Amino acid sequence: MHPDFLQQLCCPFDKQDLTLKTFLTDTNGQIMEGLLTCACCNRYYPIIHGVPIMSPDEYREWSLEAPVVKRWEAKLEGKKLETFRLENAKAE
Repeated sequence: MHPDFLQQLCCPFDKQDLTLKTFLTDTNGQIMEGLLTCACCNRYYPIIHGVPIMSPDEYREWSLEAPVVKRWEAKLEGKKLETFRLENAKAE
């Protein structure tokens, strides 16, 4: 995904702007892995192999996304990805 493409995207649920966190880019600056998040509803949309996954919740499959997004949690500053939402990690 080209970084400028973010200006064309909004949260499919509430139409709010999305925030981008990039994890991997290719040599041309294309985003290969990243996370789009909505500050309003806390939903997240992963970018996998350069493609933003922005389907509505009922059409997403957590078990397919989980292996990819779980490895990103260490880079999320205390946040946790759970069932299509970005949540604060619970203190133990």
